[in-house]
Amino acid sequence: MGKKIKKEVEPPPKDVFDPLTIESKKAATVVLMLNSPEEEILAKACEAIYRFALKGEENKATLLELGAVEPLTKLLTHEDKTVRRNATMISGVLASNNDVKKLLRELDVMNSVIAQLAPEEEAVVHEFASLCLASLSAEHTSKAHICAQGGLEPLLRLLGSPDPDVKKNCIECICNLAQDFQCRATLQELNAIPPILDLLKSEYPVIQLLALKTLGVVTNDKESRAMLRENQGLDHLIKILETKELNDLHTEALSVMANCLEDADTVTFIQQTSGLRKLLAFAENSTSPDIQRNAAKAITKAAYDAENRKLFHEQEVEKCLVALLGSENDGTKIAASQAISAMCENSGSKDFFNNQGIPQLIQLLKSDNEEVREAAALTLANLTTCNPANAKATAEADGIGPLISTLSSKRDGAVANAATVLTNLATQEPLRGSVQSHDLLRAIIGPLRSANAVVQSRAALAVASTACDAGARAELRAAGGLEPLVDLLRSKDDRVRRHASWAVAVCASDELVAVELCRLGALDILEEINLSVSRKNKYSEIAYNKLLNNNLSLKYSQTGYLSSSNIITDGFYDYGRINPGTKLLPLKELSLQEPSDLRAVLLINSKSSEVSPPLSMEDRSSDTGYGRSISSSSSLRRTSKEKANAGFVSPTEEKSEPTSGRNTVLSKSATKEKGSRKGRGKKEDEKLKEEEEVMLVPKVIGEGSPEKEWYPPSDPIFSFYVYEVTKTILPVTNIREQIVTLAKYVAEKMGGPIARDKLYEFSWELHISELKFQLKSNVVPIGLIRKGIFYHRALLFKALADRIGIGCSLARGEYGRAWNEVKLMDGSRKGMIGCLPPPEVFIVDLMFHPGELMKVKSREAELYRFL
Repeated sequence: MGKKIKKEVEPPPKDVFDPLTIESKKAATVVLMLNSPEEEILAKACEAIYRFALKGEENKATLLELGAVEPLTKLLTHEDKTVRRNATMISGVLASNNDVKKLLRELDVMNSVIAQLAPEEEAVVHEFASLCLASLSAEHTSKAHICAQGGLEPLLRLLGSPDPDVKKNCIECICNLAQDFQCRATLQELNAIPPILDLLKSEYPVIQLLALKTLGVVTNDKESRAMLRENQGLDHLIKILETKELNDLHTEALSVMANCLEDADTVTFIQQTSGLRKLLAFAENSTSPDIQRNAAKAITKAAYDAENRKLFHEQEVEKCLVALLGSENDGTKIAASQAISAMCENSGSKDFFNNQGIPQLIQLLKSDNEEVREAAALTLANLTTCNPANAKATAEADGIGPLISTLSSKRDGAVANAATVLTNLATQEPLRGSVQSHDLLRAIIGPLRSANAVVQSRAALAVASTACDAGARAELRAAGGLEPLVDLLRSKDDRVRRHASWAVAVCASDELVAVELCRLGALDILEEINLSVSRKNKYSEIAYNKLLNNNLSLKYSQTGYLSSSNIITDGFYDYGRINPGTKLLPLKELSLQEPSDLRAVLLINSKSSEVSPPLSMEDRSSDTGYGRSISSSSSLRRTSKEKANAGFVSPTEEKSEPTSGRNTVLSKSATKEKGSRKGRGKKEDEKLKEEEEVMLVPKVIGEGSPEKEWYPPSDPIFSFYVYEVTKTILPVTNIREQIVTLAKYVAEKMGGPIARDKLYEFSWELHISELKFQLKSNVVPIGLIRKGIFYHRALLFKALADRIGIGCSLARGEYGRAWNEVKLMDGSRKGMIGCLPPPEVFIVDLMFHPGELMKVKSREAELYRFL
């Protein structure tokens, strides 16, 4: 054999880099390798980074700081399969970090990750790509992006993967995506229900649980519920509930069942298969609070449908719910209360809870848990609404006290619901006294001041239903409840304004309360509300009119009308017409103003002011009675001097002895004095009488001590009118005769009948101006006017008619016109057999033919009012 010759090793080419093996112990160095063009280095660097990232969250944050994420996302689309797989694995692990999620979203890697779900990729790639998508899908913006990029279809396909990790990641991602309504619509189009139902057969509980959670979200849509029913999904759910070994899935299965029970078809189907009875028995007998709570929630959702409520009632669901009220778990109590509240829409169920349920709910009002109290109050509110029997049962079960206590709850819902229950009780007259005796009107002040509009609305409604008698209204006023009630009138919420207006309308029935409401500004606020087309309501108009009825001066100035039920009392004054929104000055302020060219303010006041005390009984004439004559000349002269010293106006004191000039009966001394004036002219005599009458009225411009309380000027002449008509007209039994006599009386005191064509010669303006000058005020007592036209006479007629019980209205027209309307039976008309004809309305003529009654639709009445 020949000798072996050793071959010489050829040296490597000069342009080739010699292989170099490097061992790195720094993550930063490996991160730099991610930019290498060599596939082997990239694969090994990715593998090392993957192992580093698995060790903990801190390492993930470190990789983010080192800038590893951006080069890794580029490797997701690398040509080399190994590099691509390793990069996908790292992305799946890193995506659980919130900061990495944000960066991945900014780098727009969705398409690259979804591409890794392709069928030709390895199972490990599917696992980590789906893991990455599951982490990213937790963000709302990523949900829409994944769906828009077509990520749902490959995820649904991979639900059939043999790898359980792939299934778990895919169903978790789909569960997250299903929370977006657009994604749910896409799932319906892709027929997602069957593959999700198949996961219920998995041997891995986590996959079953995620599948149930996904079904719980998807079945919020009616179409998905129908698909579930068509694919025998209900059978799967009932089997899970019947299997004790799957008790960890029962809660989620009940959630899906709750959604399905919203459809009447589903309820019918379950009832036909005896599933409904099984469900109720399962809920009642289960010892798990979560299962009981979800079962009650399922009943609640289903009970929103009328047909479902009927079926539940037939299955005696009420017994199950009452039993759940006794649970020791607060969550179960709340869910059972809400289910009862939903079942209250069924009248049969409502009646059932009259004997069973109401006492338990009242006990829940005493719970330390505010949510429990709120749920119980809501249920009681629904039970007692439009159901007097349940309202009575609530009161008999000593529920008023706990309800009053609930008004101080920290939860607005509990307060609002408690106020509703108390309102329902107070609307029942036999129960109202019990509610009032528990000091509701004091306890409701807190809710009236609440910042919550619903609480404000319910509280105002409670006031409206409770303050129905004078004692309750006085209690509310004393407790300071009127001020927050008036504040609610300013609310921007329509319901609050409406209910507050209603409460004010109820409270304004008492004069003292109405005065206090006006002082607090209720009248001004209601007037402003009623001027707005969008803000006014029928209750604001009612409340405004009720307050006006206690301020007739303002009512007549604003509306120009007083009905027969609006009784003019002392202190009434006619300022004239004012425009809406214009404030009417108080009488005191008007009295203290200097005379001007403005229209005279007509005052009705038969009371004596403090500065002008009424005559004593000794000073009154014994043979004529108080008011029928003023006095003898000597006594009147003495009284005039005293009044002048007290601040009276007496411009003609030394000229003659005063007489009223209107008295039908005169004293002997007054007759003698009258005879001594024969030489004077008639006009001068009348002027003197007028000046003497003015002496009887105190000055109103504020002379005297400013510390004294102000009183409106007295009007002794009007007092005499009242006395005279009471004595002569009131005893008349025929109402028509009373009206005619009073009309003639008023006309006589106001200058007598005036011919229509002589009306322009009737110089009443000069007469009124003289009175204003003599009184040094624009306020003129009605009794001083001797020459009055339409509106003077109509006011006097109304004021006197109200004193003797003649029902008449007062209406203001244009150009100084005013008239009175009365209702009388027309004897010439006949009604139906056995019935009286309805009364007719007449206008009383006080100017041209005093006492004549004109039908409102007649030509004469139109001429009287308008021409």
